[in-house]
Amino acid sequence: MRDEEIIARLTDIFQVLFENNAIRLTPKTTPKEIRGWDSMANITLAMEVEQEFKIRIKPAEMASVGDVGDLAGLIQRHLPPVSR
Repeated sequence: MRDEEIIARLTDIFQVLFENNAIRLTPKTTPKEIRGWDSMANITLAMEVEQEFKIRIKPAEMASVGDVGDLAGLIQRHLPPVSR
């Protein structure tokens, strides 16, 4: 799955979770730029990401996310390899 697709799906999650349809994510988007994206919201965000992408994320992995690009990379690492 390409990063662009992951970020598009993350944008949908963020818009619902943070109740803001104006959110437009880029790989450089940080928690400081999203109102309400704090350590408590990170827990809910991790659960939503796990459900959407059908993966499991360790709390320490989620705690190391500094921006949306980090989150997309984390998701990418947990996705099963694409068979050809």
